[in-house]
Amino acid sequence: MPFDGLMTRAVVTELQNRIVMGKVDKIAQPEQDVIVFTIHTKNGNVRLLMSAAASHARVHLIESNPVNPVEPYSFCMLLRKYLTASRIVSVEQHSSERIIELSFESLNELGFTVSRKLIIEIMGKHSNIVLIDLESGKIIDSVKRVGFDMNRARQVLPGLKYVYPPLQEKIPFDLVLGDTEAVTRLEEAHDGKEVLGLISGIAPVYADQLASSEERAEFLRWTIAKAESGNASPMAWFDEAGNPVDYFFAPLDTLDASFRRVEYGTLSECIEDYFSRKVTANQTLQKASDAMRRVNELLSKKYLKKKRLSEDLIEAENSDRYRLYGELLTANLGGFTQGMSKVDVLNYYNGETVTIPLDVKLSPSRNAQAMFKRYQKAKTAVKEKQTQLEENDAEIAYLESTAAFLEQASTVEEVENIKRELTDIGYMRPPRKATLRKKAQEPRPLEFMLESGLRVLVGRNNRENDKLTFRMSDKGDIWLHTKDIPGSHVLIKCGPSGCSAEDLREAASIAAFHSRAQLSENVPVDYVPVRYVKKPQGARPGMVIFTNNRTIYVDPREGRPAK
Repeated sequence: MPFDGLMTRAVVTELQNRIVMGKVDKIAQPEQDVIVFTIHTKNGNVRLLMSAAASHARVHLIESNPVNPVEPYSFCMLLRKYLTASRIVSVEQHSSERIIELSFESLNELGFTVSRKLIIEIMGKHSNIVLIDLESGKIIDSVKRVGFDMNRARQVLPGLKYVYPPLQEKIPFDLVLGDTEAVTRLEEAHDGKEVLGLISGIAPVYADQLASSEERAEFLRWTIAKAESGNASPMAWFDEAGNPVDYFFAPLDTLDASFRRVEYGTLSECIEDYFSRKVTANQTLQKASDAMRRVNELLSKKYLKKKRLSEDLIEAENSDRYRLYGELLTANLGGFTQGMSKVDVLNYYNGETVTIPLDVKLSPSRNAQAMFKRYQKAKTAVKEKQTQLEENDAEIAYLESTAAFLEQASTVEEVENIKRELTDIGYMRPPRKATLRKKAQEPRPLEFMLESGLRVLVGRNNRENDKLTFRMSDKGDIWLHTKDIPGSHVLIKCGPSGCSAEDLREAASIAAFHSRAQLSENVPVDYVPVRYVKKPQGARPGMVIFTNNRTIYVDPREGRPAK
């Protein structure tokens, strides 16, 4: 759900109870469009996050302490100048809009009270955070400056009078119930789309819920009262893969029917969890996109090279005809002369007539020698092409496994480790500011617990695969990998007692889940004692060979994380 007017009302109510009369101790700007205040209140310090990011604009309290850049942004320095040590005297919502206003009071150098206001506009790509002087009503500055070239109707620049964003031609949700005609139109609306076109400050999913209610006006009244009471019932909904779908401060039947619901103690906890997952997923996808694009480019080249090498190999393997041509020309040197482009001779092996192409510039004996030379060259080419094909196949296997890890990466750290691996190998260029690159993270494979209590390790990239297979394994451990499918190396830490057939099946399901066959059924998984797994000299990270393996067919299943 977008951060709509109803959600804004509920958040404002929560903030009024938590931060009003609090004192601003610290101000940080961890990202270009994110501001974090540390506020000292009578109940202890709290952190307030305000985001003007296009895809996840919001305002709420947070528990975490975001990491700040080495050099603060200029807007952060300005806020520190004007608002540090200020007291928050009010938190208000402008009309029913997605606009939150924080009013501050502080003392200037002469001891006089100065009032300022921080306005957070939560409006998708037009979101902004604006600091204004209350006495003059002028803008001091904003996190996003909007000039005439960007918006001819409304500019947001230092020194200009602050003007609220234009209102929609709808009825604010908090005025509907006082308008008899609006209530009638609400009750007569056919669906959520009509409700959404009538009322401002509500999201499409709430409009659908309102349209499905028998007593629409009463349901709207109940929702507004819930938002203003301070007794919200915050909850978020997630799909089967655990991806965040929506959130609200009250139950919504339209979401309960399709998604898993999780309830929270406070609205801020709900919003923080929802957006942390959503933002992490977006950041991970964004971070992985350039690496995935590079891997796909390399794979396309390797696939094309494999096709050409295979064609050349087939051509080279059919080189016996050149030896035959050489023998037949040698046996028939008197049957043709220089200048002829072809000659028909009898194949004394099968009695058939063979047409042999000739080089018009060469003598008969030189033509025969040329055929033997082409035969010898083709024989040498067979070995070379086979070697090149094997090397190319190894590169394809490595790149396909890397692509699988990028697809399954769930955190920015995982993506960065994979990109660092590609950079070290030479597949990607290092960052321009190489000195600012983070130190390589020590590989830490995922760890799961089987029903029997045995531990299972799963690699998240090729270097982690190498680590768990060759540095974290013991003599009695079992190694698993999906058969001919890119995926993680998986290790069962069996110990001296070994593992059961059920342990193998459960671990194989985990191996199938952490592979490109995650959404398939009846996936083949090879398993073998780890002592039979070897790494060829010079092989890419994660590339191994193994013998004495067996195969088990299982359905993918996510493992139970180890405690």
